[in-house]
Amino acid sequence: MSYNHLSGNAKLPAPCIVDTGVIINKQDMQRLLTDLSRVRYRYSQDGKLLVEDEGYVLEVFSDPQRSTLVANHTLYINVCSFDYLELKRSADHQTRFDLIQENQQLTLIPLTNPLQEQKNRSLNAAALEAVVAEVLSASWDVRIDDEDNFSF
Repeated sequence: MSYNHLSGNAKLPAPCIVDTGVIINKQDMQRLLTDLSRVRYRYSQDGKLLVEDEGYVLEVFSDPQRSTLVANHTLYINVCSFDYLELKRSADHQTRFDLIQENQQLTLIPLTNPLQEQKNRSLNAAALEAVVAEVLSASWDVRIDDEDNFSF
């Protein structure tokens, strides 16, 4: 630990949270939640479960003037809607994000694995490149055929 002798205040390192902990910084909350896609969500109030369903996280943002919205299996999460995020791991090593605001809790349990998602994105990018190359090649073939048909 280092100290700033000029101000008299101790400089503490930024927290390091691995798999479990409480996050109060809105930017950190947003960074954690942005990688989510398909989730199981639970919404409870005063400890009573009101809603449990699956959905897709479409947007995670930080804006004190906008709401968190959950409807039609889509989630638009405003980290400003919550006091803190509690990061947990279950006994079966499943990650869980508990967003807490006074007597309300929105729990998000990922249904997708970021490692698998990245692998699928890479495969999809390669497949897309192959399709684009094929379309461009076909386009050149059509142009050459058209030129042959109109030459005298």
